[in-house]
Amino acid sequence: MSRIPIIAGNWKMHKTAGEAVAFVRGVKGKAEIEGVESVICAPFTALPALAEAVKGTTLKLGAQNLHFADQGAYTGEISGAMLKELGVTYVIVGHSERRQYFAETDETVNKKVHAAFRHGLTPIVCVGELLEEREAGKTRDVVRRQTEAAFDGLSAEQAAQVVVAYEPVWAIGTGRASTAEDANEVIGFIRGVIAERFGADAAAKVRIQYGGSVKPETVPDFMRQPEIDGALVGGASLDPASYIRLVEGAKP
Repeated sequence: MSRIPIIAGNWKMHKTAGEAVAFVRGVKGKAEIEGVESVICAPFTALPALAEAVKGTTLKLGAQNLHFADQGAYTGEISGAMLKELGVTYVIVGHSERRQYFAETDETVNKKVHAAFRHGLTPIVCVGELLEEREAGKTRDVVRRQTEAAFDGLSAEQAAQVVVAYEPVWAIGTGRASTAEDANEVIGFIRGVIAERFGADAAAKVRIQYGGSVKPETVPDFMRQPEIDGALVGGASLDPASYIRLVEGAKP
């Protein structure tokens, strides 16, 4: 089954609204490549301006987080309904930085996945092991636990729509990337976990990205692997020329 590759830039806490609009001007037309889905996951404050800037393009908007409640007394939080109204399509859920710094758990990740679907958003679910877990041979145990927890309670139809980002925590922002072959093996394992729960058809439709110190020059190596369907990219997605090269590298 042919899956459309997806390159998602995770800007993290970078770029004002003005800087975000300037970025879109720099990539418009050049990062829109047939057969590749290009996504920008920007800070909440940049999303309204970006929604205007990407009109008439094929660029998609993503948020970096959402709250699992639809509304309520959650000071400082953003709901799925708020994101949907802005024109957001994707939302990152369970990034390792959210788990590390903001006490996100497998349980809250699952609640956020369900919230995303309630509001017509596609979750990009992040899973991945710490360095000590990898060295202890626990990579498969960790990604199984995180994947099963994130997908808990979904229908097979919903499961097929999820985007998974395998991001080994030891590779994020460290310059130390997994090899394409290692990433492919773990991503194939993740697909198998999804197949166990939701069937081979649903698992074959799920797009699974690699993330962790991805650079334009390494994207083609990852994309040549049969199980890898794109990349979730941090620092290398901040520069327009670099982002364009990332998207070009994912061209089928």
